[in-house]
Amino acid sequence: MNSGNLVKPKIIIVDDHLIFRQGLTSIITSENIATVIGEASNGIDFMELISKQKPDLVLMDIDMPHMNGLDATEKAIKLIPDLKIIVFSMFSDEEYYHKMIERGVKGFILKTSGINELEKAIQEVMKGESYFSNELLRKIISGFNHKSNSEAVKKEVLSEREIEVLQQICLGLSTDEIGEKLFISPKTVKTHKSNLLAKTISKNTPALILFAIKNKIIEI
Repeated sequence: MNSGNLVKPKIIIVDDHLIFRQGLTSIITSENIATVIGEASNGIDFMELISKQKPDLVLMDIDMPHMNGLDATEKAIKLIPDLKIIVFSMFSDEEYYHKMIERGVKGFILKTSGINELEKAIQEVMKGESYFSNELLRKIISGFNHKSNSEAVKKEVLSEREIEVLQQICLGLSTDEIGEKLFISPKTVKTHKSNLLAKTISKNTPALILFAIKNKIIEI
């Protein structure tokens, strides 16, 4: 699977395991998914790298020495506000995801995911969408199901159409795909998204997805 004639994004891979970086670089290059312009083993090296290179997207690990992915993400987005970041994770901790979302992360994918899912995540995030892998969503849902839900917001707060749009967002559909499935225009989908963000007091789409999971509005 490859990106065809689409302009390939320039990416940097940040992970403290050399063999993982090398393997990922090889796969991304051979599948023609993106152009890897650099690698870093920790947040400090990454910050030095982006002072010279200007990537479109970063694949970021979280647990690294010297400067972790959380701090590196915060500093990088302050430096390059429109930088797109996808987190590679082995974690399923609620607080961790909320913190990364607050810092501007647009995508989350497990390190155990396949190349096709990685390509989809890159494509969606580069289009301005957000991305959660389905496996990761299931892990998050499982975590919430083992916690009390006293703060749950009633579905009645949302309209029937807004719930339909929210369900499709959580299934990973893009704005255009949601419009086609629900027979509404992309502009209308964007309006519903804006209303959902306002009603749920969510900062961005990933936060909206976590809201839907926490309040058991969706099932995956």
